[in-house]
Amino acid sequence: MHKSTLALLLILATFTANAQQSSIDKKMKGFDAFMEKIMKEWNAPGLAVGIVEKDKLVFAKGYGYRDLEKKLPVTPTTLFPIASNTKLFTSVAAGLLVEDGKLEWDKPIRQSDPTIEFYSNELNESVTLRDMLSHRTGISRHDAIWYKSAFTRREMFERLKYMEPSQPLRQGYLYNNLMYMGVGYVIEHLAGKTWESFVNEKILDPLSMTATTFKIDEMEKTSDFAFPYYQKRDTTTLVKYPFYRQMDGVGPCGSIISNIKEMSHWLIALMNKGSYNGKQVLPASVLSATLQPAMAVPNLALESKGYSEVFNAVYGMGRYTASYKGHFLTNHGGAIGGFYSQVSTLLYDGYGVIVLVSGTHTSPMTDVVTRSIYDRLLGVSPTPWQERIYASYLAGKKAEREARKKTGSDKISGTKPSHPLQDYVGKFENPAYGVISITGSESNLAFDYNTVTLPLEHYHYDRFDTPDDELNGKWSINFSTNPQGDVDKVLISMDESEVSFGRTADAALKDPKTLLAYVGKYESPNGGEIDIKSPDSKSIFVVYPGQPQYELIPYKPKTFHLKQFSDTVLQFVEEGGKIIGFKSIDPSGEVLMKRK
Repeated sequence: MHKSTLALLLILATFTANAQQSSIDKKMKGFDAFMEKIMKEWNAPGLAVGIVEKDKLVFAKGYGYRDLEKKLPVTPTTLFPIASNTKLFTSVAAGLLVEDGKLEWDKPIRQSDPTIEFYSNELNESVTLRDMLSHRTGISRHDAIWYKSAFTRREMFERLKYMEPSQPLRQGYLYNNLMYMGVGYVIEHLAGKTWESFVNEKILDPLSMTATTFKIDEMEKTSDFAFPYYQKRDTTTLVKYPFYRQMDGVGPCGSIISNIKEMSHWLIALMNKGSYNGKQVLPASVLSATLQPAMAVPNLALESKGYSEVFNAVYGMGRYTASYKGHFLTNHGGAIGGFYSQVSTLLYDGYGVIVLVSGTHTSPMTDVVTRSIYDRLLGVSPTPWQERIYASYLAGKKAEREARKKTGSDKISGTKPSHPLQDYVGKFENPAYGVISITGSESNLAFDYNTVTLPLEHYHYDRFDTPDDELNGKWSINFSTNPQGDVDKVLISMDESEVSFGRTADAALKDPKTLLAYVGKYESPNGGEIDIKSPDSKSIFVVYPGQPQYELIPYKPKTFHLKQFSDTVLQFVEEGGKIIGFKSIDPSGEVLMKRK
């Protein structure tokens, strides 16, 4: 190429870039003053904003502080957990395996990975990758399974089969983080490496996202990261909030930590059909698939308040699409441990916005900032987003304060627990949610679940409540007794339903050696034959003549409940180190069945 031609092209490129920046600067005039105002009103510790136009980061700025105590400012390279904005990375990673023929969007996922199990055979034969990624499995959140838990990814994956659907498959939108965990674990099975390694290799490295990481510990080794804060209840005092560190197990739904600069690389690829820096980094077909409408979301703001700026949202796979004042909007939020994020595009207008913010009370700011920026970029009449959303926030806070004043209104005075406090102590287990421990003595009890430990106070009858803790909330524990009079269950409202935890029995009752010692033929007093079976050495059943088999649930040493009849107990009788029979005990009496 002739030198003069090359020089002319460089001049034109520089002129175009300068004109582009000049246009953005003009549109964003007064934005800093707007941010100063709303940061003060929200009492926000720190916030970062990035704007992408076509294939360039044209605005990147921090507001407030990443560390309030040291007065360290937020910068475009300040690392923030992006939480659920991780989901699109997982959807794209799964799409790469679709491209390789190892997964399919719309065939049962068990055809690709038979190790995944759901609650029923119907779900096993029907649930697809798209169902899991679009929150339409009919299975509700069950977030208490993973939140603050020490479960490994494999342990969580194995709990999917205990999560009972709340509605039929594909009949409604029920957001579910554990489905993304499940897809991440399937990716590990099929790729032969961890989800983190796969995402690093296939997405982060090609996009030059070298500072982006998955762990708080790794983030803390850098020199530029944000601290989370919470606003003490009913005050404006900001206090450091503990980093949420238990993301390893559920990582594919929300563990990525990044900054404005590097998230802009991701956004540029999303806005340019997978192209970044002149290279095709991600398949355009995969990005297109994540945008395909899969599950409609209710128009709550339109129906309840008449707000029509954003409506007809649908979920694709890892992001929503909607109409924003007649423009095609893609977006997704993220929230974890005092951090919030919003990553969005007006795809056909060539704009994208990233907002990262700290502070447990600042979640609505992501919408305020994002939508205010789009109004500026589009040159449309601005909606008073701050006034509208902040007023709603204040109304909610007022309602919370009023509600707290009325706690205990249903308390029945003069009651006492049905048992001595020591009888409530023990471990209670649910196959999906894990173990709750009740500790204590004759004078007080305490509650321990995952990493939440709080004291319990008697409320009435067999109900005990924790204090209303600012960080861990209020828990109400309801104990129940079995027909034998023992405290054997704990009932707690979790997620979208009540969850029952049964008292854990002696571990020996699940030992295959113990179970096999009970297996055999027994004879009733009238000569009938009764069979005790253990088909898998993990469970045990009793079969009476002409009746279905009944599973035996471990209860006490040598003693089991019938699963279907809690008022019936089988107690095995030992003599000389050998099982010689069992007693069947129910409300009508006690019968000895002798071993044949």
